[in-house]
Amino acid sequence: MKEILLKGTNICKAFPENGTETQILQSVNVEVYKGDFTIIMGASGAGKSTLLYALSGMDSITGGEITYKNQKISSFSEKQMATLRAKEFGFVFQQTHLASNLTLLENVTVAGYVSKTASPKEIQERASRLLRQMRAEKAAGRLPSQVSGGEAQRAAIARAMIGNPGLLFADEPTGALNKTNSEEVLNLLSGLNQNGQSILMVTHDAKAAIRGNRILYLEDGQILDELTLPVFKETEAKEREETVTAWLSSLQW
Repeated sequence: MKEILLKGTNICKAFPENGTETQILQSVNVEVYKGDFTIIMGASGAGKSTLLYALSGMDSITGGEITYKNQKISSFSEKQMATLRAKEFGFVFQQTHLASNLTLLENVTVAGYVSKTASPKEIQERASRLLRQMRAEKAAGRLPSQVSGGEAQRAAIARAMIGNPGLLFADEPTGALNKTNSEEVLNLLSGLNQNGQSILMVTHDAKAAIRGNRILYLEDGQILDELTLPVFKETEAKEREETVTAWLSSLQW
């Protein structure tokens, strides 16, 4: 039986609007398993990113409970949550959010200092190694404004991985990239997962979703269905995309 890494029980999230509350998440129950590449899909406005931010503690919930490694993190103070995020979670977004005045290597290294998971020397060595692994080492000494979108996003993945996160959260990580750079980023994420990294990713793109071994479909703030797949293999990509597309069509996506 798979180990439950992250669990949400009856998660609710509401936003005040014109004197009333708008429910975005409605009693969502979700489990994320260790070693899985879990995908969250759904139409625009379904609550995908809201669910990701809630599960990662980046946003509060208005009801329910979230546990990570059997710790009830939904009751953590902001200080406790910040410490957990720094030491246990990695984040990759559609926009890289790299510090514009730091080189790619400095961006990755500084994130390592924040995580406090190793000595400064070890962090520096790991930052360089990660940039090589992400095929961004040639741009390591450049500022974000001096590199391509693909290089910046690969550096952002290196930054997310610097603290050896237990769970990597990704919110539309290929949304701002062209086809070639998207494919390269997805290949890197697949490689990380196949080496044991647990990933939870939001995407609206079926070609990105096929990288997951488990896809959750969100509709109107609730999980409507899920699809389980074997570990991704490039040789089976076409058949896998057909399977995912057919499943999404059955859900009227």
